[in-house]
Amino acid sequence: MDAQTQLRAAADRAYSMPLEQIDPSDPTLQQDDTHAPYFARLREEDPIHHTADSLFGPFWSVTRYDDIMHVEMNPQLFSSDSRRGGIAIMDGNAAVSLPMFIAMDPPKHDVQRKVVSPIVAPENLARMSGLIRQRTADTLDSLPINQTFDWVPSVSINLTTKMLATLFDFPFEERQLLTYWSDVTTALPGTGVIDSEEHRMAELRKCGEYFLRLWNERVNAEPKPDLISMLAHSEKTRNMPPDEYLGNVLLLIVGGNDTTRNTMSGSVLALNRFPDEYRKLCANPQLLESTAVPEFVRWQTPLAHMRRTATQDTELHGKRIRAGEKVVMWYVSSNREPGKFNDPGSLQLDRENARQHQSFGFGIHRCVGNRLAELQVRILWEEILKRWPEPGQIEVIGEPQRLCNPFVRGYSSLPVRINA
Repeated sequence: MDAQTQLRAAADRAYSMPLEQIDPSDPTLQQDDTHAPYFARLREEDPIHHTADSLFGPFWSVTRYDDIMHVEMNPQLFSSDSRRGGIAIMDGNAAVSLPMFIAMDPPKHDVQRKVVSPIVAPENLARMSGLIRQRTADTLDSLPINQTFDWVPSVSINLTTKMLATLFDFPFEERQLLTYWSDVTTALPGTGVIDSEEHRMAELRKCGEYFLRLWNERVNAEPKPDLISMLAHSEKTRNMPPDEYLGNVLLLIVGGNDTTRNTMSGSVLALNRFPDEYRKLCANPQLLESTAVPEFVRWQTPLAHMRRTATQDTELHGKRIRAGEKVVMWYVSSNREPGKFNDPGSLQLDRENARQHQSFGFGIHRCVGNRLAELQVRILWEEILKRWPEPGQIEVIGEPQRLCNPFVRGYSSLPVRINA
């Protein structure tokens, strides 16, 4: 069954089943890319939707843009604290439930975030841009021509892993461990990365031991502009318990990996799905300086959701949410809301409000590395167009393989061919 036939069948199911049976957390909806009609129906008929029974227990879904903004802007009412459940729908995932600054409420969140935010300050991005461009050029020049290859490991994983190694000043020859630990952190057991929660934590204890060794080396050395050194030398974070250090390391690994990696792959797929936009980009590469990259991020929405927990009884869009209940903000829905984005399922590289997407979150938890992610995607396409300036030269020649995951909206494989 091709993708369009599969999507039409999903739409029939989404609009024929009882509303209360819709479970937008079903990970196969992301794996099959058939989630859109379910979210469309929820936005139209039940924008604050309760799912009583799911793989992840009961939860509320927030599916409209303005309602998500309300939740994001009220952290005292909708908590991210790991002790209340953290930021992901997966309660049983011990890794994403570790203390980390994105899973903290103010004031501790603000203090720890400020420790690492200089890594993506404008002057640091300017300093790193030359290295990013050289690595991107080298990677593209090594790709096979007129042959099928997998874009995900050859380009997307390759480049983001090298960037992570630089940010941590991690031993470069072992940088693949960073990607592995990122995948271990977010994978569902039984989907090819880990077998069980015990397996997950056994692998991440190895990550903790590795990073503890690096911490001990950095804390006794002169401060350097890498993430481990920043954490080890700041009086705000130097006395973190081991679990909190591991939690922050995993946050920075996943944050530096998944958004960029899956937008790199998604941008190739999107331009092949919308060939007029590919032609538009080739004719006007300056779009990469303005709206094209945010539009790639909106279209892909590399993290499908963020979760909060209600700290007190409240009402949202007429629905009574009780203290302690799980509230999931579906960015993959709000970024497709027709009232906010014209023809939202399409890619429009000159979309005027592309930067208003919610893929990076909003408010105090907005992605700290969003400018670095955009920089890497922009440089990738600038270098691609230098080498292969004609529309369609990067050709997707088969259906992508997507992750079976309700949190990370990404790809495990994308077969392409460079026509030159």
